[in-house]
Amino acid sequence: MLTIPEVIEEIGVPRATFYRWRSRRIGPKSIKLPNGAVRIRRSELDRWLNSLEESA
Repeated sequence: MLTIPEVIEEIGVPRATFYRWRSRRIGPKSIKLPNGAVRIRRSELDRWLNSLEESA
């Protein structure tokens, strides 16, 4: 499970962009943990990136 800083570093977008995608539900699906932390599964990030590649 990846943290938001790890994801934005990997895909190279600003934090604000990631949160905008998240609010519009166009980014990778995330999981909100009971402690309030947000995580993204590696498999979900890879699936999301592949979906962008196929539509390009």
